Amino acid sequence: MSNEERRDSLADQAAAWIPPWQRSPEPSADLGAKVPSQGQPHTRVSTDESASDEQAEGRAAAEGVAEPAVEPAAETIAGAAPEGSAGAEESAAPGESVGAGEGAAAGRKRTGGRARALPEPPPVLDDAELRGALEAILLVVDEPVSELTLAQVLEQPAERIGPMLDEIAAGYTAAGHGFELRRAAGGWRLYTRPEYATYVERFVLDGQSVRLTQAALETLAVVAYKQPVTRSRISAIRGVNCDGVIRTLVTRGLIEECGTESDSGAYLYRTSTMFLEKLGLNSLDDLPPLAPFLPDDVEELADATR
Repeated sequence: MSNEERRDSLADQAAAWIPPWQRSPEPSADLGAKVPSQGQPHTRVSTDESASDEQAEGRAAAEGVAEPAVEPAAETIAGAAPEGSAGAEESAAPGESVGAGEGAAAGRKRTGGRARALPEPPPVLDDAELRGALEAILLVVDEPVSELTLAQVLEQPAERIGPMLDEIAAGYTAAGHGFELRRAAGGWRLYTRPEYATYVERFVLDGQSVRLTQAALETLAVVAYKQPVTRSRISAIRGVNCDGVIRTLVTRGLIEECGTESDSGAYLYRTSTMFLEKLGLNSLDDLPPLAPFLPDDVEELADATR
């Protein structure tokens, strides 16, 4: 081949050369199938190798094949979304914001999943009902009952009980009833009035009276004014042995043991709550003074016994 022919051949080849980015892809075995390209939408490959790129694009447009918009996968969005944002909104009810859902959940955690009802306060009794309730209780008590106990039973403030009891007692006195309400042994109880004592004694004690002997009364008086006191001290004051009388007073519940003396270890005795109740006393401070009952020559008698 001559040089001129070689130059003509090279010129023809240069004129027919197509850049790689303008070349059509190689057809696959199935000429009618779509050949996917990584990262690109699916397009149909023309079977005519001599067709140009413009003709292939025209046929694709005529067939209605459009390039789809590339959108990120839903998994990527869900995975990249921060906790409590779009992903959290999927579990929330329609129309409810995430903040409101979190607040409701926190409220359910604080209340244990259910609303806790506060205990209802006890009803406040009016004066008439409180008065009736106190009178009913005082009719059945066996011993004086304190204001605190009455307040606890009725579930009422303690500061209401005392004034109401004073009012009830004043009402009984003003009405002239045969009974009265008074304090005794640190509490309140109904008692018959002293002016009707003879009738009560005739009904209760006639044929059944068990009176204390003179020795028992003297021993009880010594214990009341000298308590706490030992047996030997009582016997020394009375001048006789008092063991039997003390046992009788303990059996009847008028006196009781209250420990032992530190020096001798002897038992100490004091008056009981029943003693205050039977005598109608609120405390030992209400005992009458002894001075008016002592004889005028008490000092001479004391000297004579020495």
